[in-house]
Amino acid sequence: MTDSWVNFGTDLHLELASAGGRRAALTHALREAVRSRRLAAGTRLPPYRWLAADLGIARNTVAEAYAELVAEGWLTARQGSGTRVGEHAGATERVRPHRTERARPTHDLRQGQPDAASFPRAAWLASARRALNAAPNEAFGPGDPRGRVELRLALAEYLARARGVRTDPERIVICSGFAHALRLLFGGVLRGPLAVESYGLGFHRSLLSAASVRTVPLPLDEHGARVAELGGARAVLLTPAHQFPTGGPLHRERRTQVLDWARARDGLVLEDDYDGEFRYDRQPVGAVQGLDPGRVLYLGSASKSLSPALRLGWMVLPHHLVDQVLAVKGEREGWASGLDQLTLADFLASGSYDRHVRRMRVHYRRRRDRLVAALSERAPSVRVTGIAAGLHAVLRLPPGTEPSVLKAATWRGIAVDGLDSFRHPEAESLGDGLVVGYSTPPDHAYGPAIDALCEVLP
Repeated sequence: MTDSWVNFGTDLHLELASAGGRRAALTHALREAVRSRRLAAGTRLPPYRWLAADLGIARNTVAEAYAELVAEGWLTARQGSGTRVGEHAGATERVRPHRTERARPTHDLRQGQPDAASFPRAAWLASARRALNAAPNEAFGPGDPRGRVELRLALAEYLARARGVRTDPERIVICSGFAHALRLLFGGVLRGPLAVESYGLGFHRSLLSAASVRTVPLPLDEHGARVAELGGARAVLLTPAHQFPTGGPLHRERRTQVLDWARARDGLVLEDDYDGEFRYDRQPVGAVQGLDPGRVLYLGSASKSLSPALRLGWMVLPHHLVDQVLAVKGEREGWASGLDQLTLADFLASGSYDRHVRRMRVHYRRRRDRLVAALSERAPSVRVTGIAAGLHAVLRLPPGTEPSVLKAATWRGIAVDGLDSFRHPEAESLGDGLVVGYSTPPDHAYGPAIDALCEVLP
């Protein structure tokens, strides 16, 4: 008896053993499909005569196998409902969580995440429908590594209007986010050493280190990175609109200084504009790229404004780097979904993106103000900084208290980042603090999260 396979409508295959008889083989195969959860509880099985025909065996053999499994509780059979997988079949064999799984925190105040509940589902769905209806047939084939022209056109218009970026669609390359952009740039286009701000994401430093790029920390003060200390680096990575994580913008005199440095040394400025759209108390800070498009490489993404789940970002490149980046990326788009690109293009062109950003700007400002008011009343010894823009605040703690506050927060079920976790290993400390993401919790959980935070602060 040879092995047989059958597909009975739910795209699930049964393999019948070559020994032990057909009824025993079928019973065993069905039992294993249920036990392994390839057949979920409630799944309707095909009528025994259909399955018998597919397998080339007698109807009675299938009927007897079904009856045996019904008697054992694996299946249920009701008049008019057919034969189904039992609701509690295999329930005694529980799936154990993987050892590396982490329990979700009671209160999530980690930085870097927008309010997931505020994603504009209806507007995004409307854009997706319009984009799919208007898409040419070639949009469903292999993607252009530059990205969809519809999105590059929409981004060129939006970035010029909202962020002061000077570009055209031919200088924009779509990627799957900031980390992907770094991988492309340092995967064969740029070389180290790279000057970076002394505080930033350790993940990005690890990514650069994996690409054999040495990062050199630039000290920070109240005016941003001290770019006068760039020294012999040929490229520098900055967050000029809203330094991450400390929160201040790069002073206008330092913007001029860094561009003078780039021109004098034939250097390049990488501008990470990760949340420049969310400014609350002052006039928006425009992109440095607009001051010298030939020396500044502008990087942006939809992760903070919309959702990190979209995996869409963009690079605005100097002309001489476009072909080099495309050569690294390859002949086809292998990272960013072309259909998501079309949807985002419509979302931008229709004005839905602007409306969403304006709505979220009000939403996040209210959250920020609520946090600041609670801290002023309940933790007056804590100074709050970096709140003119963005989705997080920095809470300055008394010297030496950061470790104990973090320990208390963990015990209380609060997920929050310590300021020191963002420090470059070779940089001097800026003191103790917490980086609190006030955008992360859903509305119903935000008040309890603030209450819990205040209870662990000195």
